[in-house]
Amino acid sequence: MAGAFRHGRRSQLNYWPGFVDALSTLVLAIVFLLSIFMLGQFFLAREISGRDTVLERLNRQLSELTDLLALERSSRRQLQVQVDGLRSTIQTGEAERGRLQAELDGAAAAERRAATAGTALDTERAATARANATVDLLTQQIAAMRRQLAALEEALAASEGRDRESQARIADLGSRLNVALAQRVQELSRYRSDFFGRLRQILGNRNDVRIVGDRFVLQSEVLFQAGRAELRPEAAGELDRIAAVILDVAKDIPPDIPWILRVDGHTDARPIQSATFPSNWSLSAARAISVVQYMVSKGLPPQRLGATGFGEFQPLEFGTTDEAHSRNRRIELKLTER
Repeated sequence: MAGAFRHGRRSQLNYWPGFVDALSTLVLAIVFLLSIFMLGQFFLAREISGRDTVLERLNRQLSELTDLLALERSSRRQLQVQVDGLRSTIQTGEAERGRLQAELDGAAAAERRAATAGTALDTERAATARANATVDLLTQQIAAMRRQLAALEEALAASEGRDRESQARIADLGSRLNVALAQRVQELSRYRSDFFGRLRQILGNRNDVRIVGDRFVLQSEVLFQAGRAELRPEAAGELDRIAAVILDVAKDIPPDIPWILRVDGHTDARPIQSATFPSNWSLSAARAISVVQYMVSKGLPPQRLGATGFGEFQPLEFGTTDEAHSRNRRIELKLTER
């Protein structure tokens, strides 16, 4: 029996080293996963920084090309004006040459008729010589203007070619800029998902607080009394938790993403008429402003907040039941771009 007892104790002592080995392996695996996560965060931060630099360079190149295109178009308009002027001058010169040629032909006819009249013949010959000299001069001027017109048309064609090239470069830059902006929108969507996820964890599953599409919806009864725009005292707890989540998420959003938290006020379809609120629009806007002012008092920057009143014109449900009216009276929070 003593041998059996010692054998049992050795069996129990041999069990713990295996357990310690397994626990050590688990700890090493967790440490490895944490290292992989930290490396991923590091490379993600470098990638976002590189995209910011590319976006800034693309914006600068697009601005420079737009300025060059405007200058090129101005030069084209000036060249076109010069071309039109030269064409008009050429047409005038050709008309004058035709007139002089007609006079020359008439003088030649007169010369033939006055073959026996010496004095008249000399006069006509002198006039003919002057007309010939004028025609030759006009012909030279027209030829020079035609050469100038050809040069201007060549310059205009080159300008149009540069214009097409600039348009192509601007289109390419615009496409790249749209891709970069789309990446920015995707980044904001990721932060929006993070925002909604944290709010869902904090507020839990409640009927009066829910997510509809890309908006976070709070029923008006949670925050306000009927027909009033002053926040209930008990609304502070809900808004404090929401403000804390926004401030926490805002720390992770890059400063160059133009995000805002838009607070939208909505009412039901039943009209309100009072000295304070002449319409549902006034009531919905006043409620949105009250929420925004409270968020500012909790440390949210005013430039990241916006208040909008929609009145009864954006219902979630169509109907006249008390339940439909209740669902339509609401405050919506939306993390979006400015």
